[in-house]
Amino acid sequence: MNILFLYKTKRLRTIYLSLLAACILPFAACSVPSGVYEKDVTVPGQQWESGFRPQMDFIVKDEDTARPYNTYLVLRHTDAYNYNNIWINVTFRGPGDSTARSRRFDLTLATNDLGWNGTGMDDIYEHRLPLELGIGFKRPGTYSFTIEQIMREDPLKHVLNVGIRVEAAK
Repeated sequence: MNILFLYKTKRLRTIYLSLLAACILPFAACSVPSGVYEKDVTVPGQQWESGFRPQMDFIVKDEDTARPYNTYLVLRHTDAYNYNNIWINVTFRGPGDSTARSRRFDLTLATNDLGWNGTGMDDIYEHRLPLELGIGFKRPGTYSFTIEQIMREDPLKHVLNVGIRVEAAK
């Protein structure tokens, strides 16, 4: 009788642990790797107005000030997006900075010959476009990025999400 009880308990424990692992494993596989920060913001109504300027904050710890980083614009749009490019202003402010610096970018999203450069699924495309490569964050603290679209069309239609990705350079 004790052997049967032990067998059932062991079997229940194995089933429980298997179910727990099956529930946790998908989330562990989708976690952001160390040294990577990415934040995306949904564009209201899929129409990016020039007044909508999302801000993303990135916290650098003491131990991360020695390594170089690459920054990317993350953009998702539908197939109905009307242009092969996007013009944006990215404003950057470091911890303790009294002034921010801005930089304008003309980023290519497609070519007439090959179509969209990003990855696509159905009619949605995602782009990770390099902004600055090999930059250093010399001081620990919060760094802020603000993104503004500066296209002639306002609002800019068929844009779903916009964001920043910062990853440790390899």
